[in-house]
Amino acid sequence: MKKLILSAAIAVVAATSVNAATVYDAKGLKYDIKGDWQIQLRQKAGDGNKADVEFDDLEIKNRITYDLQDGMSAFGQLDFGFKDAAEGEQSGDKLEEAYLGLKYNNVSVSIGKQNFAVDSFGIEEAYESIAKPIKDDAFDKTETSGNDVVRMDVVMDNLTFIVSTEISADGASSSTDGEGFDMLVATEVAGVKMAAAYQDYSDFSDDFTVWGLSASYDLGMATIAADYSVQEDQDNNEYKLINVATTFKVAATTKMAIGLVSVKETAASVDTDTFGWYTNVTYKFPAQKNVRLFAEIGDTDGDNVDLGYLAGIRLKF
Repeated sequence: MKKLILSAAIAVVAATSVNAATVYDAKGLKYDIKGDWQIQLRQKAGDGNKADVEFDDLEIKNRITYDLQDGMSAFGQLDFGFKDAAEGEQSGDKLEEAYLGLKYNNVSVSIGKQNFAVDSFGIEEAYESIAKPIKDDAFDKTETSGNDVVRMDVVMDNLTFIVSTEISADGASSSTDGEGFDMLVATEVAGVKMAAAYQDYSDFSDDFTVWGLSASYDLGMATIAADYSVQEDQDNNEYKLINVATTFKVAATTKMAIGLVSVKETAASVDTDTFGWYTNVTYKFPAQKNVRLFAEIGDTDGDNVDLGYLAGIRLKF
């Protein structure tokens, strides 16, 4: 689930311990731990799907930060996910992120297993993708993370710039995911939050060029947002996706979202247009806002696609 409407994306990039519990903070060393646990009862949109229990996600995030003084710090991130283990697809945990870096004032550089710059792109507000061929955005159809990533983040008051590269090298430790370069720029002008992203990526069997634009505006009573992204491969196949979403509060503790998605795929043997929609509601307990209940329904205009639905609980710290 990628619930990132620009400002949230900037906050995630800039923060070292958003909603985190600080385990230790002394002598220039800070250790933060975060959790994001979600379990839902879900029936996917589609033909003949049955309801089941899904885990999205079960994550533990560990972050260590050393104060090196004079505006410099060293940091390390080690994140584990237990989704696949809970669903019986593997035993034990799954390493999701593992990277180290240095930060000087507003600039940080990190290396290791981590997200690409374009992972922060997008305004989609669904808890789950509705149904194939719909993705969160065109970047999710290619790749948004890797094992051999060098990344730089520049976070200023009104501008965020992220650039990353997935390195492919000879040897047993080289990347098996692919190689590429990507970047994201986000800013705000006259109350409109805007972002642009670009990716040049190869998975060793195909080459992809992906780009996207997004914008959102807070009207006070509601936020409206849209994004447009396009993936093209070396054979001139195209995947175009448009997201439109609005979020609004129906009570102090309750938020709703409504989204529309349009996908156009063009290839040698495929030329399809798919339209989808979703709506969800999220309730935050007044005493603990990181304890949430949620429900969602969604559907597409594809042939033999039945309505999808889900309901669940999410705990964060």
